[in-house]
Amino acid sequence: MMKRLWALLLALTLTLTLLTPALAEDDDDLGEISEEEERTILEMDAINDDAEARVAEVGPVFEEPTLKDFDLKSTAVYTCRVKDNSYLYAERDIASAHVCSLSNARTCEILYVGVNWVIMRWDNKIGYIKRERLESVTAVDPVNTAPYGVQKATYLATTAETCPVHQSMSDQADSWVVLNPGTMLSIWRVQDGWGIVIYHRTYGYINMNLLTDLIPVSPTDTPVRADTPIAAYTSYYSMADNDVNKARLINIDVGCQRLTRVMAPGESFNFNKQVGPYRKANGYQPAWVLSGGTSRLGYGGGTCQVSSTLYNALMQLPGITILQRRPHGPSGAKYLPHGVDAAVGNDSLNLRFRNDYSFPIRVEGHTSYDGALLMVIYRVSDAELAAWQADHSAT
Repeated sequence: MMKRLWALLLALTLTLTLLTPALAEDDDDLGEISEEEERTILEMDAINDDAEARVAEVGPVFEEPTLKDFDLKSTAVYTCRVKDNSYLYAERDIASAHVCSLSNARTCEILYVGVNWVIMRWDNKIGYIKRERLESVTAVDPVNTAPYGVQKATYLATTAETCPVHQSMSDQADSWVVLNPGTMLSIWRVQDGWGIVIYHRTYGYINMNLLTDLIPVSPTDTPVRADTPIAAYTSYYSMADNDVNKARLINIDVGCQRLTRVMAPGESFNFNKQVGPYRKANGYQPAWVLSGGTSRLGYGGGTCQVSSTLYNALMQLPGITILQRRPHGPSGAKYLPHGVDAAVGNDSLNLRFRNDYSFPIRVEGHTSYDGALLMVIYRVSDAELAAWQADHSAT
């Protein structure tokens, strides 16, 4: 009898251990989580990422550079440190052969940054390593190199009709998400008639025939034309059909509305203060958050994805100074490539930045309750700034 009881308790413990981190993976981190939880989430993220990499490809996919494209004389883009017990792999697969152990590595050189893996050189060896293993990444040439993790969009577009984000460049391929007509989104690049987007830690593909109002995103701080943004970034969220996730979508929408504004030169933005407080009175609903290492329902769950998506747009602009930002911990937020998320929710978890340009900017958040969250930044005139200030002087 006692043996049976112990077996039952062990099974229950294992079940709870597996279920809790799985739930936490989908939550925003509005507090601290334990080291043990981080390790578990890290392992589960690796499983999820590998599952995405094994998608059945009906059509072509975007091919990142491989090891054969680099050699020992290739120019390094960034330098970094790595976490203990890290390895270089022969393939983009943690089950592949090790090129070498990085246990004694000091400074490593990054040759290429992909959405999930980077190509690294150390001790006359070149191999793959996951982004989550990197620390203290620094640009070799900070003047001419974008900050680590920046992925500048090339176009802003609107869906003309129901628009699947496919898993490969084929209308017959499965889709990650299906967008509604009229949804605004950014396109990372265009290849063979397909718009390529960053979907979580892999890629998504949109048939360009389903898009309209194609607007270039300026490669510099000077707009190409009047309607051209100077930065844009889109992340994608779960469309799970349950009440808690539906509340999360409301919170994302409320966050977008509260952050949209015009900022004067020298003006600072405090996400917790100006997008929060995360209360029912401000329109927020209870959704899953992480707080004190446990998952619970809390007002404002989902706003971390708003702040993180905004951070990815801000990073594209050298005239924006980030005053405060912290990631969600070692595993990061799975709806973005590793290392480019920004947690919010308390004094130590906040996104603060300052407009250090000599001109005003307009920051906009857009979502259509269909899986896409867009942040856009425009350079605007002093007249638009004055109009904004006049409209909001009483609030």
